[in-house]
Amino acid sequence: MSDFRLTRRDTLALAMGAATAAWSIPSHAQAPKRGGILVIGSTQVPRTLNGAVQSGIATAVPSTQLFASPLRYDDKWNPQPYLAESWKFAADGKSLTLNLRKNALFHDGKPVTSADVAFSIMAIKANHPFKTMMEPVERVETPDAYTAIIRTSTPHPALLLAMSPALCPIMPKHIYDDGQNLQTHPRNSTDVVGSGPYKWVEFSPSQRVVMERFDKFFLPGRPYLDKVIVTINPDASSMLIAFERGDIQMVPFVTNPIDLKRLAANPQVALTPKGYEGIGPLNWLAFNCAKKPLSDVRVRHAIATAIDKNFITKVLMGGFAVPAEGPIAPSSPFYAPNDIVKYPFDLKKAAAMLDEAGYKAGGDGTRFPLTIDYLPGVNDYQKTVAEYIRGQMKKIGVAAEVRASADFPSWAKRMATHDFDMSMDVVFNWGDPVIGVARTYLSTNIKPVVWTNTQSYSNPKVDELLNAGGESLDVAKRKADYAMFQKLVTEDLPIDYINVIAYHTAANKKVGNLPTSIWGVMSPFDEVYLS
Repeated sequence: MSDFRLTRRDTLALAMGAATAAWSIPSHAQAPKRGGILVIGSTQVPRTLNGAVQSGIATAVPSTQLFASPLRYDDKWNPQPYLAESWKFAADGKSLTLNLRKNALFHDGKPVTSADVAFSIMAIKANHPFKTMMEPVERVETPDAYTAIIRTSTPHPALLLAMSPALCPIMPKHIYDDGQNLQTHPRNSTDVVGSGPYKWVEFSPSQRVVMERFDKFFLPGRPYLDKVIVTINPDASSMLIAFERGDIQMVPFVTNPIDLKRLAANPQVALTPKGYEGIGPLNWLAFNCAKKPLSDVRVRHAIATAIDKNFITKVLMGGFAVPAEGPIAPSSPFYAPNDIVKYPFDLKKAAAMLDEAGYKAGGDGTRFPLTIDYLPGVNDYQKTVAEYIRGQMKKIGVAAEVRASADFPSWAKRMATHDFDMSMDVVFNWGDPVIGVARTYLSTNIKPVVWTNTQSYSNPKVDELLNAGGESLDVAKRKADYAMFQKLVTEDLPIDYINVIAYHTAANKKVGNLPTSIWGVMSPFDEVYLS
């Protein structure tokens, strides 16, 4: 591998990016207009359209149009009525009662009842990859057709958030409860029936998802659009050209700094970073704490001290990203910046830390070798940063090699089998520490599965804090538990947090009511319209 270098032109272009960017969302003073087709660009191919069996962006965007959920969220983290008109926790925190609206229909005309809610929640518990999300749920009682009582073994503070569209699609029991494996059920991708604002029309894998307005949607007058089409193109550059040509009206999850700078300068484009607060996307460098010399926390501290996050965010990412310092994203209500242990950039100090740890440089200036893997497919946040870190390691006597993986399965296998020294990775908080954070740090979650605790990190106090924070409805106590958790984890440093990913949504300014709740484009588009 050659040393990582930027040309002067690249550096200037990127450094100017944030300075010239101006986030703008059209005000659209006029009333929402009915009609029109919204085409959304995506580089990702959904394996299924049913968010009950698959997490992630590719599935969530169409799934939240097809399926409604008990609740939805605004941009201030407040739950809002959706299929449930009201809800209430029991005094002991071990049950949540949902009172369903009586006018909701599935796309085949059958009513949405508590039996569908009960079936869906238990099916999600059994099939969704986020096992902690519904783990405390024991059963769902249905005392009448429009009341569902979710019983849990312990108070479950993330249960309300787990009722969100991207996490809790309510499926028709009369279709899915037919004895077939839900993971591979044919109705997950063909003739999909939900009760969301848009009906299934077509799913051509690797090409597009077509959905049309459901005229009997339970919210009067909505949705406004005639159709929503997700067009799939793995080539981000050609997709952006199609957007600028007007063939596509919205492109979410834009991160490339060159693209962002170009879009920010286009007067026809509304560009916003809002709508990703719930996701809480972090770009990080994971350490394999089970392997020497990374099992020595002093070595991990030294490596973190040799990495200049400001250079990464301001130069490599053009100022569109901000440094990350801990396991919980700054957009989360549980972020505790004052408790985080930081590692200011200092190459001399980093080298001295390795000396003190007993890893003196040899005659050739090298202390020890390491490998750096990275998640393939998102070079601007992964390969580019891995190459930069390789150069920084060389400056402190660490002979680092950047290892490429042919594709995602190849990289995931390396992570799952713990066959790595260090790896760049992109991981989401998913709104609540119970859902998206605890999985990375619980010692009980050291498993041969990607996106578990593949760092082999173990701290009994951290386990205790995460378990306590996951079983209390007392927000103040949870914040205190997670603040201590953040302090301990940043002291132990199984992961060096590089930056918050600067996801942006780009849309033609004719698009009204851009989805900017905490779940952004992973929310129903019933309020979106074209002027």
